Amino acid sequence: MVGRRTLRIALCFALMLALGAQAKTLRWAAQGGASTLDPQAEAELFTNIAALQVYESLVRYDEHLKLAPSLATEWKATGPRTWVYKLRRGVKFQDGTPLTADDVVFSFERARQSGSAFKLYANQAGIPRKVDEHTIEFTTAAPNPVQPVALVNILIMSRAWCEKHRTTRPQDFAHNEETYSARHAMGTGPFRLVSYEAGVKTVYEKNRDWWGIAAGLYTGNVDRVEFRPIASPPTRMAALKSGEVDFVLDPPVQDVRLLERDPSLKVWNGEENRVIFIGLDMARDQLLYSDVKGRNPFKDRRVRLALYQAIDIEALKRSVMRGLSIPTGIPLPSLAGLPGVKDVRHPFDIEAARRLLAEAGYPKGFGFTLHCPNDRYVNDEKICIALAGMWAKAGLRVAVDASPKALYFQKCERLDVSAYLVGWGGATTDPIFTLKPVLHARTAQGAGDSNFGNFHLPELDALTDRIESEMDPAKRDTMIREAIAILEREVPVLPLHRQVIPWVTRAGITLAHRANNTPLLYAVRMP
Repeated sequence: MVGRRTLRIALCFALMLALGAQAKTLRWAAQGGASTLDPQAEAELFTNIAALQVYESLVRYDEHLKLAPSLATEWKATGPRTWVYKLRRGVKFQDGTPLTADDVVFSFERARQSGSAFKLYANQAGIPRKVDEHTIEFTTAAPNPVQPVALVNILIMSRAWCEKHRTTRPQDFAHNEETYSARHAMGTGPFRLVSYEAGVKTVYEKNRDWWGIAAGLYTGNVDRVEFRPIASPPTRMAALKSGEVDFVLDPPVQDVRLLERDPSLKVWNGEENRVIFIGLDMARDQLLYSDVKGRNPFKDRRVRLALYQAIDIEALKRSVMRGLSIPTGIPLPSLAGLPGVKDVRHPFDIEAARRLLAEAGYPKGFGFTLHCPNDRYVNDEKICIALAGMWAKAGLRVAVDASPKALYFQKCERLDVSAYLVGWGGATTDPIFTLKPVLHARTAQGAGDSNFGNFHLPELDALTDRIESEMDPAKRDTMIREAIAILEREVPVLPLHRQVIPWVTRAGITLAHRANNTPLLYAVRMP
């Protein structure tokens, strides 16, 4: 008896060892991490990536950025302003409670209280109504040709969990509010949150009850994910080369060519659907951060155009971005699907910039502060420093104030900036998802929530509102081209470039490189 018992224990131990040997941990890093875990508090890439491991939307983007079913299995327009969505049966939250229509309605109503772009997305999706436990009807204020796309941006939370933890409204991120949902997460997604140390480490484990496993979506072999923000580029790359991490989302652009020649590594290249631009405070009568008193120079189109024409975009591409950027004159993340649109910049011309400044009443230039993140976009702080040097040649005195993105975006959302660098884009390439949240005037319905310059171009706003509800594709394309012409003429923002985003992994790892810069961690395979 003793021998058989010992044998059984040995066999169990051997099985445990075998299972342990098969378990894979993906350790990855980037220059910045999530600013909050609340999935409806801050519309920012790294924060969204963290949320997407735990939470899901009704509709998702697949590895090719095509719309695909997620928590909803089917949907259809039942009228000019109504859409009906059918929920996937048998889905459970990670605490074991079933997903119902009540959770969906609650999540959209919660998002409508957000201080970020999620408010706009929820309003674009329409007012939700529970039809039955697994059916929701959305009614939009006007016809919406891209209504399902808006739903991708709203992640579904458990109503009971939010009520239990007194977090039924999104965290007030701009004012650094502390809430339970900012440091904890519980959804229906492919991973469960194990631990979160802001700025240090976030750990997830595979959700073995995820519906996507049975549906064949979990094509990777990762059981545990550890994410570390590593701000220093040399330290980040040293961690990769030493084997401390397996995947770096944002290698330094100056290192990419060397990395491509390293047989122990794999570089994954591609263009990102994200445009980088400079925004300007065009609302205040006197700038917060300038030596000009009693007036706001950025209200004058000649000044904005002078700033634009003083930018040597090719030098920026060559020296700062090391060739990994696509200069643009159009502040939209992607021009795909816009026939007849020519991407032309105002010419680089220092003398023209000086003349414009003199005509505007600033023959000796003026001073202002350019606010930038230092851990969000590719070489963001270096871009700002380079721009300050270029503008100096036109007689402008520019101080660069760079800060970590968590602090930086709080400052932006409070409109506590005069000039700022920001990027916008992701999987959603339709122009309305930039025109409405970023380039429209701020409204109570959420439009313009990411218009940190608080500018107001009535002609552009009216056109954007028409684009949002135009169902005729040809008419809509014509309107979009008209909106681009207004942006080129009025220069409310200074477009710079679209990012090229190299990722780098250890050799043998496979993943799907996506133009929204968001890896599908459940599809990563490790050797």
